[in-house]
Amino acid sequence: MDLIRDLSLVQLIGNASLLVQLVMGLLLGVSLMSWWYIFLKMFAVRAAKSQAQEFEDAFWGNPNLVALYQQASSKLRHDQGALEHIFAAGFAEFVKLKKTHGVDSAALMEGTRRAMRARYQREMDHLESHLSFLATVGSVSPYIGLLGTVWGIMNAFRGLSSVGQATLAQVAPGIAEALVATAMGLFAAIPAVVAYNRYVHDVARLSSRFESFIEEFSNVLQRQP
Repeated sequence: MDLIRDLSLVQLIGNASLLVQLVMGLLLGVSLMSWWYIFLKMFAVRAAKSQAQEFEDAFWGNPNLVALYQQASSKLRHDQGALEHIFAAGFAEFVKLKKTHGVDSAALMEGTRRAMRARYQREMDHLESHLSFLATVGSVSPYIGLLGTVWGIMNAFRGLSSVGQATLAQVAPGIAEALVATAMGLFAAIPAVVAYNRYVHDVARLSSRFESFIEEFSNVLQRQP
């Protein structure tokens, strides 16, 4: 009964050495931050997909680009999706260069594409934010937990050096508290790796979708009188 009580999670954490407790605290904080970014990114990617689909439907269903631009400009900034930002940047640059004398069609389309590419890059930077943190947590957390485990096992064996005969009751608590650090490292790393791989895939598909729209919109503008 005493051994079972000593092996409870609260007792293991409370009886761990200072370094192991610091490692556990660090992993707990990192895990909470990664979960915050996981949910934040989940809502951001879901909103980006929905807004992209909504704008594409409006774009291909409305041949009046001026009306579409005015509609996009009248929205609040947080209601605009990435495609709307790219469209607005490209159309505004197209109209500005169109009014400039001496600009041929090639320079006109090149300037329009540059404006859309610049806006596209800013949108991608926003979508890719915090992904590097999830990648770092996924790759580093197991090693941080392993550091706590190694240190805890060293302390456990150091304690046994002063004991004539080792028993399970003497060995088990030290080994168990050391292994808790590894478990916490894996608990922090696994969701971060899964979320990172998922969101990288989603962002890559959105990136391809944005690039396709830039080319399609450029073709539409080339046909404008």
